[in-house]
Amino acid sequence: MSSPAASSPLLEVSGLSVSYGKVEALHGVDLTVPAGTIVTVIGPNGAGKTTLLSAIMGLLPARGAVRVDGEPQRRVDIEHMVSAGLNLVPEKRELFGEMSVEDNLLLGGFQRYRRGHRDQAASMEEVYALFPRLKERRRQLAATLSGGERQMLALGRALMAKPRLLLLDEPSLGLAPRIVKEIFLIIAELRRRGVAILLVEQNARAALQTADYAYVLETGQVVLSGPARQLADDPRVVESYLGLGKR
Repeated sequence: MSSPAASSPLLEVSGLSVSYGKVEALHGVDLTVPAGTIVTVIGPNGAGKTTLLSAIMGLLPARGAVRVDGEPQRRVDIEHMVSAGLNLVPEKRELFGEMSVEDNLLLGGFQRYRRGHRDQAASMEEVYALFPRLKERRRQLAATLSGGERQMLALGRALMAKPRLLLLDEPSLGLAPRIVKEIFLIIAELRRRGVAILLVEQNARAALQTADYAYVLETGQVVLSGPARQLADDPRVVESYLGLGKR
């Protein structure tokens, strides 16, 4: 299988394996995310997609190698990976419901503040330009937001850390089709702004339409990979993930 063409891979994962007791949830996964691209991982429920993102960010113990900008990451833990320019937006969004939209955003930029950066106000204005609805609701408690607004806040909070790579876990989950379309337009806009995206997504059609490169994960292993448009026309992908609607 070919790899995504890139002169400068931002993230390289080699032989990544994760076990829960005697059960191997990921087996020898190789994956590359070039700078400024969208790479998607599709596959059925239980294939190991969320496990993959968690292992890359150091939330789960794993075997294998993770490189950022070609440098092996000897300390794969969440704080170190955020410092290296990666940030995860988890499937459950994990917002602070009893805090305002603005305070949730400020928390997203806390590590940069701790490292001496004083650009939180400018970063927040950039987030508000991308998500005008968040600006309208900046004083509201996060718990009072709609599902789509919560997803926007989760994305905005991650962007406050100025990541070079965003790991997105099921960003369309539970959202109305109109909001899903909006979220994917924002994901494409982030790529235009130079943010790379590693996208785990159940909505294979939307993911393949947006991504540059795709991997198909089944039972913890990569079974197919290639340019996203090429995979969208692959009969195996059409039959398993795109259904009759592909016609």
